[in-house]
Amino acid sequence: MKSFTVIIGCDNAAVELKEAVKAYLDKNKIPYEDMGCDSPKDPTVYPEIARRVCERIMESGYQDRGILICGTGIGISISANKIKGIRAALCHDCFSAQATREHNDANMLAMGARVIGPGLALKIVDIFLDTPFSNDERHVRRIGMIE
Repeated sequence: MKSFTVIIGCDNAAVELKEAVKAYLDKNKIPYEDMGCDSPKDPTVYPEIARRVCERIMESGYQDRGILICGTGIGISISANKIKGIRAALCHDCFSAQATREHNDANMLAMGARVIGPGLALKIVDIFLDTPFSNDERHVRRIGMIE
């Protein structure tokens, strides 16, 4: 079992993909908290969801990891990255998911439901959650520069 909880949220364009990710987390016994939205008809907007998920990550002392999903992943990742301490990475391929964990110690994965299908999305989630930060001195230094 993971030593962290996944905090997940989406806007109304990404409810179906969020539900697929939750089913994957359930199947793999990975604890999660769903911060919304719950229906494609819900008028919730991505900046609000990003704020909710990020606040929950901050409450955990940055020990938990987040997954944010909107139509493209772009707006929700930009919104999340405005919050101090959040390092959100927009990933639509497996290499980026691995590299952002190893090099950037990203604590938030963003994806676009209109960009990738559920099969690839679940592979990306798996890699993002399983890949540790390298702790390489050059990456630690660069993250310090970002903060």
